[in-house]
Amino acid sequence: MIQIKDLNLNIKGHQILSGVNMTMYEGKIYGLVGNNGSGKTMLMKCICGFVKPTSGEVIVNGEVIGRDVDYIKDTGIILENPGFIPYYSGLRNLKMLSEISKQADITKIRETMKICGLDPDLKLPVKKYSLGMRQRLGIAQAIMEDQSILILDEPMNGLDREGIAAVRTLLLEMKAKGKLILLASHNREDIAILCNEVFAIEKGMLEQNDFTWENIERK
Repeated sequence: MIQIKDLNLNIKGHQILSGVNMTMYEGKIYGLVGNNGSGKTMLMKCICGFVKPTSGEVIVNGEVIGRDVDYIKDTGIILENPGFIPYYSGLRNLKMLSEISKQADITKIRETMKICGLDPDLKLPVKKYSLGMRQRLGIAQAIMEDQSILILDEPMNGLDREGIAAVRTLLLEMKAKGKLILLASHNREDIAILCNEVFAIEKGMLEQNDFTWENIERK
């Protein structure tokens, strides 16, 4: 479970997040929607522990991020553009990442790449990947260790129709396995198909009870 209590974030005099309260449970997909600059990515960074809030708490499975632990545990993450070593292959990049926690062996990595629509034997360096291939690789690194929580910022970015359908199916399968998934997306269809609950954010404040796409698009 993730609990966010009265979270505020002020950076250089600018109020980025204001009084954010959220509770999210395992086995559900939560949508986070809002215009560019509304605070979606910064909220995700606070949940992960990458940015320290000015006040308030992020509590994940009973542990306060930034007090009990520095960063969120057991979590697969895509934030902004996934970064990889450009002159290594996709497989080599994932192998290097797997050495950090040693939760995914080579067999698991190869299986995950295939699930995400990538050929693990492709020798092409990541710098020559298309945008869609890079995004598939980002999804692969986020799920290859079978984490309990997924924090995904625009995971469909750059994917073609086939890739989007495959990722939607994958996320629904993960929800059925009890994962907690927080998904930011500008795509109405992604949100409608995937999400159990939607949080709309505007100027750093949540508007869960008043969420409609029309309200978001008017602002």
